[in-house]
Amino acid sequence: MDWVEISVSTTAIGADLVSGALMEAGARGTQIIDRADVPDPQQAGSWVLVDPALKASMPEDVIVKAWFSSPEEALAARAAVAGLRRRPGADLGALSLTGSTVREEDWAESWKRFYKPFRLGSRLVVKPSWESWEASPDDLVIELDPGMAFGTGTHESTALCMELMEAHRPQGDVLDVGTGSGILAIAAARLGAARVLAIDIDPVAVQVAGDNVRINGLADRVSVRRGDLLAGIGERFDFACANILAGVIIQLAEPLKRHLRPGAVFLSSGIIRDREDEVAAALAQAGYRVIDVARRGEWVAFAARLDEGGNA
Repeated sequence: MDWVEISVSTTAIGADLVSGALMEAGARGTQIIDRADVPDPQQAGSWVLVDPALKASMPEDVIVKAWFSSPEEALAARAAVAGLRRRPGADLGALSLTGSTVREEDWAESWKRFYKPFRLGSRLVVKPSWESWEASPDDLVIELDPGMAFGTGTHESTALCMELMEAHRPQGDVLDVGTGSGILAIAAARLGAARVLAIDIDPVAVQVAGDNVRINGLADRVSVRRGDLLAGIGERFDFACANILAGVIIQLAEPLKRHLRPGAVFLSSGIIRDREDEVAAALAQAGYRVIDVARRGEWVAFAARLDEGGNA
């Protein structure tokens, strides 16, 4: 399959805003290429596997790439970027946009240059399946090949969700809504969940997440299912996570309660700061009590709980 690749030139401050805008415009996924994300191998400890020439080969500007399944769908990217140009405040850079067509096979190999092992929180380590890592006894390693599911853990919204997950250890049964590459479902299992159900509407994501679950030896505890949000789910869970978008989280908050046991924790991420108060209000109205908030850059994540009576 051929993909339409859109590249937008921006700044470190603007990268997540551009990424979020392109995802809302219908991109199947995004990649942020930022020289600052590649550490100096001489000072990087476990990052010594990074090729010193890698940083030199990267563009000076921060580049956000997004992939659309057709030229018609990619037109929405131009409108999204035009909207960002009218946004006051933060320096978003040139916001120049280019487009090209790439084969899936070419894309699948080229992005690997920029994806190296990294740590999230104190114990979780995300390691590409083709890289090596000297794990300490306390490390919880997640082997990951995101493929076309675009969920590497490098995006701030995913990192926030994983850090909150480590802080509020999932126990019992866990639901991961919009699993993507399966990274959050695998993290939940590594942190102690007894059983995880991972849902995604995208058949490519379901296939990739299933492969990653098997790579990590967790097929007996993590199941991956194709579905539209909560449709067709009859089970109840002790913990749930959704790294999607603010609007979807607002839509999800009330019906999700029917699938949570009293005292369950709901982690939500993918929330742009401009919509933080709106999501917090929706969680409170639906009967959740926010117990933790994490912020990084332009992104916010919540941990919210139902009390033993099922109300806030």
